[in-house]
Amino acid sequence: MNESLRLQELESFKILDSAPEAEFDELVEIASAICDTPISLLSLIGEKRQWFKANHGLEVTEISREHSICQHTMHNPKEVLVIEDSLIDKRFKSNPLVVGSPHIRFYAGAPLETATGNILGTLCIIDNKPRKITETQKAALMLLAKKIMNHLETRKLLLEQENMIEGNAARLNKLTNHAPGAIFQLEMTKEGKMYFPFLSKGFNDIHPGIDLHKVRKNAAIAFDVVHPDDLEMLQASLMESYTNGSIWNKEYKVISEDGKPAWHWVIAKPEKMENGTVVWYGNFQNITERKEYVNTLEQILFDISHVMRKPVANMLGLTSTIDDYDLDSETLKKHVSKIKAVSEEMDRYIRKLNEVYSQRKSMIKSEISAGLQED
Repeated sequence: MNESLRLQELESFKILDSAPEAEFDELVEIASAICDTPISLLSLIGEKRQWFKANHGLEVTEISREHSICQHTMHNPKEVLVIEDSLIDKRFKSNPLVVGSPHIRFYAGAPLETATGNILGTLCIIDNKPRKITETQKAALMLLAKKIMNHLETRKLLLEQENMIEGNAARLNKLTNHAPGAIFQLEMTKEGKMYFPFLSKGFNDIHPGIDLHKVRKNAAIAFDVVHPDDLEMLQASLMESYTNGSIWNKEYKVISEDGKPAWHWVIAKPEKMENGTVVWYGNFQNITERKEYVNTLEQILFDISHVMRKPVANMLGLTSTIDDYDLDSETLKKHVSKIKAVSEEMDRYIRKLNEVYSQRKSMIKSEISAGLQED
Protein backbone atom coordinates (compact mmCIF):
# COMPACT_ATOMS: atom_id res chain seq x y z
CA MET A 1 0.00 0.00 0.00
CA ASN A 2 1.03 3.63 -0.49
CA GLU A 3 2.58 4.69 2.83
CA SER A 4 2.01 8.39 2.21
CA LEU A 5 -1.71 7.86 1.54
CA ARG A 6 -1.95 5.49 4.51
CA LEU A 7 -0.50 8.14 6.85
CA GLN A 8 -2.84 10.76 5.39
CA GLU A 9 -5.84 8.55 6.08
CA LEU A 10 -4.61 7.80 9.60
CA GLU A 11 -4.33 11.54 10.23
CA SER A 12 -7.87 12.06 8.94
CA PHE A 13 -9.22 10.01 11.85
CA LYS A 14 -7.79 12.52 14.39
CA ILE A 15 -7.14 9.61 16.72
CA LEU A 16 -3.43 9.83 17.55
CA ASP A 17 -2.77 11.11 21.09
CA SER A 18 -6.50 11.31 21.81
CA ALA A 19 -7.88 10.60 25.26
CA PRO A 20 -8.91 7.06 26.30
CA GLU A 21 -12.40 5.99 25.23
CA ALA A 22 -14.42 3.30 27.00
CA GLU A 23 -15.58 1.57 23.80
CA PHE A 24 -12.02 0.82 22.70
CA ASP A 25 -10.84 -0.11 26.21
CA GLU A 26 -13.63 -2.66 26.52
CA LEU A 27 -12.89 -4.26 23.13
CA VAL A 28 -9.22 -4.88 23.93
CA GLU A 29 -10.18 -6.37 27.29
CA ILE A 30 -12.58 -8.71 25.49
CA ALA A 31 -9.70 -9.76 23.22
CA SER A 32 -7.56 -10.69 26.25
CA ALA A 33 -10.48 -12.56 27.82
CA ILE A 34 -11.17 -14.58 24.67
CA CYS A 35 -7.54 -15.52 24.13
CA ASP A 36 -6.50 -15.64 27.80
CA THR A 37 -3.51 -13.29 27.38
CA PRO A 38 -2.16 -10.78 29.93
CA ILE A 39 -1.71 -8.04 27.31
CA SER A 40 -3.95 -6.70 24.57
CA LEU A 41 -3.52 -3.47 22.60
CA LEU A 42 -5.25 -1.28 20.08
CA SER A 43 -2.18 0.06 18.31
CA LEU A 44 -1.96 2.70 15.60
CA ILE A 45 1.11 2.85 13.39
CA GLY A 46 2.37 6.35 12.68
CA GLU A 47 5.33 7.47 10.63
CA LYS A 48 7.94 6.87 13.34
CA ARG A 49 6.05 5.41 16.27
CA GLN A 50 3.38 2.94 17.27
CA TRP A 51 0.86 4.51 19.67
CA PHE A 52 -1.64 2.63 21.82
CA LYS A 53 -5.18 4.00 21.79
CA ALA A 54 -6.28 1.27 24.22
CA ASN A 55 -3.90 -0.61 26.47
CA HIS A 56 -4.59 -3.63 28.66
CA GLY A 57 -1.65 -4.96 30.68
CA LEU A 58 1.18 -2.78 29.35
CA GLU A 59 2.63 0.27 31.10
CA VAL A 60 4.02 2.19 28.09
CA THR A 61 1.79 4.24 25.75
CA GLU A 62 3.93 4.01 22.61
CA ILE A 63 7.05 2.44 21.12
CA SER A 64 9.36 3.21 18.22
CA ARG A 65 8.04 1.98 14.89
CA GLU A 66 11.51 0.60 14.24
CA HIS A 67 10.83 -2.14 16.81
CA SER A 68 7.13 -2.59 16.03
CA ILE A 69 5.89 -6.11 15.41
CA CYS A 70 2.42 -4.83 14.46
CA GLN A 71 3.72 -3.18 11.28
CA HIS A 72 4.30 -6.64 9.82
CA THR A 73 0.53 -7.16 9.67
CA MET A 74 0.48 -4.80 6.68
CA HIS A 75 2.13 -7.47 4.55
CA ASN A 76 -1.00 -9.67 4.84
CA PRO A 77 -3.87 -7.29 5.65
CA LYS A 78 -6.59 -9.95 5.44
CA GLU A 79 -5.02 -12.32 7.97
CA VAL A 80 -4.13 -12.44 11.64
CA LEU A 81 -0.36 -12.34 12.08
CA VAL A 82 0.57 -15.09 14.59
CA ILE A 83 3.97 -15.56 16.22
CA GLU A 84 3.86 -18.59 18.49
CA ASP A 85 7.42 -18.19 19.80
CA SER A 86 9.37 -15.08 18.92
CA LEU A 87 12.70 -16.52 20.05
CA ILE A 88 12.67 -19.03 17.20
CA ASP A 89 11.38 -16.55 14.60
CA LYS A 90 14.34 -14.98 12.79
CA ARG A 91 12.37 -11.78 12.15
CA PHE A 92 11.89 -11.03 15.84
CA LYS A 93 14.33 -13.00 17.98
CA SER A 94 16.67 -10.00 18.31
CA ASN A 95 13.88 -7.43 18.74
CA PRO A 96 14.42 -5.31 21.92
CA LEU A 97 10.79 -5.98 22.88
CA VAL A 98 11.51 -9.71 22.77
CA VAL A 99 14.91 -9.84 24.47
CA GLY A 100 13.92 -7.06 26.87
CA SER A 101 10.73 -5.76 28.51
CA PRO A 102 7.93 -6.70 27.99
CA HIS A 103 9.60 -9.96 26.80
CA ILE A 104 7.17 -10.77 24.02
CA ARG A 105 7.13 -14.49 23.19
CA PHE A 106 3.64 -14.87 21.75
CA TYR A 107 1.93 -12.33 19.48
CA ALA A 108 -1.26 -12.31 17.40
CA GLY A 109 -2.43 -9.20 15.59
CA ALA A 110 -5.57 -8.54 13.53
CA PRO A 111 -5.12 -5.64 11.10
CA LEU A 112 -7.37 -2.56 11.29
CA GLU A 113 -8.24 -2.11 7.62
CA THR A 114 -10.07 0.92 6.24
CA ALA A 115 -12.57 0.85 3.39
CA THR A 116 -9.79 2.01 1.05
CA GLY A 117 -7.55 -0.90 2.03
CA ASN A 118 -5.13 0.99 4.26
CA ILE A 119 -3.97 -0.55 7.54
CA LEU A 120 -4.09 1.93 10.41
CA GLY A 121 -2.78 -0.47 13.06
CA THR A 122 -3.81 -3.65 14.83
CA LEU A 123 -5.80 -5.24 17.56
CA CYS A 124 -3.14 -7.47 19.10
CA ILE A 125 -2.75 -9.88 22.00
CA ILE A 126 0.59 -10.58 23.68
CA ASP A 127 1.96 -13.13 26.13
CA ASN A 128 5.40 -13.56 27.68
CA LYS A 129 5.39 -17.30 27.03
CA PRO A 130 5.03 -19.34 23.85
CA ARG A 131 1.54 -20.53 22.96
CA LYS A 132 -0.84 -21.33 20.14
CA ILE A 133 -4.10 -19.77 19.01
CA THR A 134 -7.18 -21.52 17.67
CA GLU A 135 -8.98 -20.68 14.43
CA THR A 136 -11.98 -19.65 16.50
CA GLN A 137 -9.87 -17.20 18.48
CA LYS A 138 -8.36 -15.78 15.27
CA ALA A 139 -11.87 -15.31 13.86
CA ALA A 140 -12.88 -13.57 17.09
CA LEU A 141 -9.88 -11.21 16.79
CA MET A 142 -10.87 -10.33 13.21
CA LEU A 143 -14.45 -9.65 14.29
CA LEU A 144 -13.24 -7.42 17.14
CA ALA A 145 -10.88 -5.60 14.75
CA LYS A 146 -13.83 -5.00 12.42
CA LYS A 147 -15.85 -3.72 15.36
CA ILE A 148 -13.02 -1.33 16.25
CA MET A 149 -12.93 -0.04 12.67
CA ASN A 150 -16.69 0.56 12.81
CA HIS A 151 -16.18 2.62 15.96
CA LEU A 152 -13.29 4.51 14.35
CA GLU A 153 -15.35 5.29 11.22
CA THR A 154 -18.31 6.43 13.33
CA ARG A 155 -16.02 8.54 15.49
CA LYS A 156 -14.49 10.12 12.37
CA LEU A 157 -17.92 10.89 10.93
CA LEU A 158 -19.06 12.50 14.20
CA LEU A 159 -15.90 14.64 14.35
CA GLU A 160 -16.43 15.76 10.74
CA GLN A 161 -20.05 16.63 11.49
CA GLU A 162 -19.02 18.51 14.63
CA ASN A 163 -16.43 20.46 12.64
CA MET A 164 -19.01 21.21 9.96
CA ILE A 165 -21.53 22.35 12.58
CA GLU A 166 -18.90 24.49 14.30
CA GLY A 167 -17.89 25.98 10.96
CA ASN A 168 -21.49 26.75 10.05
CA ALA A 169 -22.10 28.18 13.50
CA ALA A 170 -19.01 30.40 13.16
CA ARG A 171 -20.18 31.66 9.76
CA LEU A 172 -23.70 32.24 11.08
CA ASN A 173 -22.24 34.07 14.07
CA LYS A 174 -20.30 36.38 11.75
CA LEU A 175 -23.43 37.07 9.73
CA THR A 176 -25.58 37.80 12.78
CA ASN A 177 -22.90 39.94 14.43
CA HIS A 178 -22.58 42.09 11.31
CA ALA A 179 -26.30 42.31 10.59
CA PRO A 180 -27.92 45.69 11.33
CA GLY A 181 -29.36 45.86 14.84
CA ALA A 182 -29.62 42.78 17.04
CA ILE A 183 -30.98 39.36 16.04
CA PHE A 184 -32.52 37.46 18.92
CA GLN A 185 -34.41 34.43 20.18
CA LEU A 186 -36.46 35.36 23.24
CA GLU A 187 -38.25 32.88 25.50
CA MET A 188 -40.93 33.57 28.10
CA THR A 189 -42.19 30.85 30.43
CA LYS A 190 -45.71 30.54 31.84
CA GLU A 191 -44.36 32.07 35.05
CA GLY A 192 -43.19 35.16 33.15
CA LYS A 193 -39.45 34.45 33.29
CA MET A 194 -37.67 35.76 30.19
CA TYR A 195 -34.25 35.03 28.76
CA PHE A 196 -32.43 35.13 25.41
CA PRO A 197 -31.16 31.70 24.24
CA PHE A 198 -29.57 33.71 21.43
CA LEU A 199 -28.76 37.41 21.23
CA SER A 200 -26.27 38.73 18.69
CA LYS A 201 -23.48 41.14 19.59
CA GLY A 202 -25.33 43.83 17.67
CA PHE A 203 -27.33 44.37 20.86
CA ASN A 204 -24.29 46.07 22.39
CA ASP A 205 -24.12 48.41 19.40
CA ILE A 206 -27.58 49.78 20.16
CA HIS A 207 -27.29 49.32 23.96
CA PRO A 208 -23.57 49.66 24.83
CA GLY A 209 -24.31 50.11 28.53
CA ILE A 210 -25.95 46.68 29.02
CA ASP A 211 -23.96 43.57 29.95
CA LEU A 212 -24.69 41.13 27.10
CA HIS A 213 -24.04 38.08 29.29
CA LYS A 214 -26.46 39.26 31.99
CA VAL A 215 -29.27 40.26 29.64
CA ARG A 216 -29.09 36.87 27.92
CA LYS A 217 -29.86 35.22 31.26
CA ASN A 218 -32.45 37.80 32.33
CA ALA A 219 -34.18 39.49 29.40
CA ALA A 220 -36.14 41.80 31.73
CA ILE A 221 -32.94 43.88 32.01
CA ALA A 222 -33.54 45.05 28.43
CA PHE A 223 -36.62 46.99 29.58
CA ASP A 224 -34.42 49.17 31.84
CA VAL A 225 -33.39 51.33 28.87
CA VAL A 226 -36.93 51.87 27.55
CA HIS A 227 -38.17 55.43 28.03
CA PRO A 228 -40.72 55.67 30.88
CA ASP A 229 -43.28 57.11 28.47
CA ASP A 230 -43.24 53.91 26.38
CA LEU A 231 -42.37 51.24 28.97
CA GLU A 232 -45.92 50.22 29.85
CA MET A 233 -46.96 50.19 26.19
CA LEU A 234 -44.04 47.98 25.15
CA GLN A 235 -44.55 45.50 27.99
CA ALA A 236 -48.28 45.30 27.22
CA SER A 237 -47.55 44.65 23.53
CA LEU A 238 -45.24 41.77 24.46
CA MET A 239 -47.90 40.21 26.68
CA GLU A 240 -50.49 40.63 23.92
CA SER A 241 -48.16 38.77 21.55
CA TYR A 242 -47.65 36.05 24.20
CA THR A 243 -51.40 35.63 24.71
CA ASN A 244 -52.68 35.96 21.14
CA GLY A 245 -49.70 34.69 19.14
CA SER A 246 -49.62 37.96 17.22
CA ILE A 247 -46.41 39.39 15.78
CA TRP A 248 -44.61 41.67 18.22
CA ASN A 249 -44.14 44.83 16.17
CA LYS A 250 -43.58 48.13 18.00
CA GLU A 251 -41.64 51.38 17.77
CA TYR A 252 -40.59 52.87 21.10
CA LYS A 253 -38.36 55.51 22.64
CA VAL A 254 -35.25 54.56 24.60
CA ILE A 255 -32.90 56.29 27.01
CA SER A 256 -29.68 56.69 25.01
CA GLU A 257 -26.19 56.80 26.52
CA ASP A 258 -25.52 60.36 25.31
CA GLY A 259 -28.86 61.70 26.51
CA LYS A 260 -30.13 62.35 23.00
CA PRO A 261 -33.60 61.08 22.08
CA ALA A 262 -33.49 57.70 20.35
CA TRP A 263 -36.06 55.45 18.74
CA HIS A 264 -35.94 51.67 18.48
CA TRP A 265 -38.09 49.14 16.68
CA VAL A 266 -38.73 45.49 17.54
CA ILE A 267 -40.35 42.93 15.29
CA ALA A 268 -40.57 39.23 16.17
CA LYS A 269 -42.68 36.22 15.35
CA PRO A 270 -43.87 34.08 18.30
CA GLU A 271 -44.07 30.30 18.52
CA LYS A 272 -45.84 28.57 21.40
CA MET A 273 -44.32 25.39 22.86
CA GLU A 274 -46.29 22.51 24.38
CA ASN A 275 -45.17 23.46 27.90
CA GLY A 276 -46.64 26.95 27.53
CA THR A 277 -43.36 28.71 26.84
CA VAL A 278 -43.45 31.19 23.96
CA VAL A 279 -40.38 31.71 21.78
CA TRP A 280 -39.94 34.84 19.65
CA TYR A 281 -37.58 35.04 16.68
CA GLY A 282 -36.83 38.58 15.58
CA ASN A 283 -34.60 41.63 15.76
CA PHE A 284 -34.16 45.02 17.36
CA GLN A 285 -33.30 48.05 15.23
CA ASN A 286 -32.16 51.57 16.01
CA ILE A 287 -34.47 53.65 13.80
CA THR A 288 -33.50 57.10 15.12
CA GLU A 289 -32.08 58.21 11.75
CA ARG A 290 -35.20 56.97 9.95
CA LYS A 291 -37.42 58.80 12.41
CA GLU A 292 -35.42 62.00 11.99
CA TYR A 293 -35.57 61.67 8.22
CA VAL A 294 -39.35 61.24 8.32
CA ASN A 295 -39.67 64.17 10.72
CA THR A 296 -37.58 66.28 8.36
CA LEU A 297 -39.82 65.41 5.43
CA GLU A 298 -42.90 66.22 7.52
CA GLN A 299 -41.36 69.57 8.48
CA ILE A 300 -40.68 70.34 4.81
CA LEU A 301 -44.30 69.61 3.96
CA PHE A 302 -45.45 71.78 6.86
CA ASP A 303 -43.22 74.68 5.81
CA ILE A 304 -44.35 74.46 2.21
CA SER A 305 -48.03 74.21 3.09
CA HIS A 306 -48.05 76.89 5.82
CA VAL A 307 -45.14 79.32 5.42
CA MET A 308 -45.38 79.51 1.64
CA ARG A 309 -49.17 79.84 1.63
CA LYS A 310 -49.22 83.56 2.47
CA PRO A 311 -46.88 84.84 -0.30
CA VAL A 312 -48.52 82.56 -2.83
CA ALA A 313 -51.95 83.92 -1.83
CA ASN A 314 -50.63 87.50 -2.19
CA MET A 315 -49.32 86.80 -5.66
CA LEU A 316 -52.57 85.21 -6.71
CA GLY A 317 -54.47 88.26 -5.44
CA LEU A 318 -52.23 90.68 -7.31
CA THR A 319 -52.39 88.77 -10.56
CA SER A 320 -56.18 88.51 -10.21
CA THR A 321 -56.43 92.28 -9.76
CA ILE A 322 -54.36 92.84 -12.87
CA ASP A 323 -56.57 90.50 -14.85
CA ASP A 324 -59.88 91.87 -13.58
CA TYR A 325 -59.26 95.63 -13.76
CA ASP A 326 -58.07 97.98 -16.41
CA LEU A 327 -55.22 99.50 -14.43
CA ASP A 328 -53.34 102.59 -15.41
CA SER A 329 -49.62 102.40 -15.97
CA GLU A 330 -48.64 103.75 -12.57
CA THR A 331 -50.92 101.32 -10.66
CA LEU A 332 -49.73 98.44 -12.80
CA LYS A 333 -46.12 99.27 -11.99
CA LYS A 334 -46.94 99.24 -8.28
CA HIS A 335 -48.56 95.81 -8.58
CA VAL A 336 -45.66 94.45 -10.59
CA SER A 337 -43.30 95.82 -7.97
CA LYS A 338 -45.24 94.03 -5.24
CA ILE A 339 -45.21 90.81 -7.26
CA LYS A 340 -41.46 91.16 -7.65
CA ALA A 341 -41.03 91.74 -3.92
CA VAL A 342 -43.15 88.69 -3.07
CA SER A 343 -41.25 86.62 -5.64
CA GLU A 344 -37.90 87.66 -4.18
CA GLU A 345 -39.18 86.85 -0.70
CA MET A 346 -40.27 83.38 -1.89
CA ASP A 347 -36.94 82.87 -3.63
CA ARG A 348 -34.99 83.78 -0.48
CA TYR A 349 -37.13 81.51 1.64
CA ILE A 350 -36.87 78.60 -0.80
CA ARG A 351 -33.08 79.04 -0.89
CA LYS A 352 -33.04 79.06 2.90
CA LEU A 353 -35.19 75.91 3.04
CA ASN A 354 -32.95 74.21 0.53
CA GLU A 355 -29.83 75.12 2.53
CA VAL A 356 -31.31 73.95 5.84
CA TYR A 357 -32.60 70.63 4.50
CA SER A 358 -29.44 69.98 2.49
CA GLN A 359 -27.44 70.35 5.70
CA ARG A 360 -29.88 68.09 7.52
CA LYS A 361 -29.68 65.48 4.75
CA SER A 362 -25.87 65.59 4.83
CA MET A 363 -25.85 65.20 8.62
CA ILE A 364 -28.18 62.16 8.49
CA LYS A 365 -26.01 60.55 5.79
CA SER A 366 -22.90 61.15 7.90
CA GLU A 367 -24.53 59.58 10.98
CA ILE A 368 -25.63 56.52 8.99
CA SER A 369 -22.18 56.18 7.40
CA ALA A 370 -20.47 56.44 10.79
CA GLY A 371 -22.80 53.75 12.16
CA LEU A 372 -21.97 51.42 9.27
CA GLN A 373 -18.23 51.94 9.77
CA GLU A 374 -18.57 51.08 13.47
CA ASP A 375 -20.41 47.87 12.54
